[in-house]
Amino acid sequence: MGTRLKVLKVFKTLHRTRMAVFKDDDKTMTAARLKINEEFKKNKNETSEENIQKMIKMGSDVEVVLREAVLQVEHVEENKLLLRPRESLLLENVPYCDQPRKRS
Repeated sequence: MGTRLKVLKVFKTLHRTRMAVFKDDDKTMTAARLKINEEFKKNKNETSEENIQKMIKMGSDVEVVLREAVLQVEHVEENKLLLRPRESLLLENVPYCDQPRKRS
């Protein structure tokens, strides 16, 4: 895949992730959109293949962090927060066990 296509793929992936992570939060979604676009515009004239590959890697890493580590939290009262985890973040909390449980 050409470098240009890789850059466009990371750009689109970041925007899709932004829309999923910050769903129902227009202010944060707009801020994230502006920041993503600003970073890509700032580096659009980069010609060094090595630097472009580093930036592609950084963009992919940022997308992973957004997708796996960011939670939405909303203030509902003065001392109360509402946590809105995405389905992909919810994991079943079952400890690993090498030996099966004995049924009694």
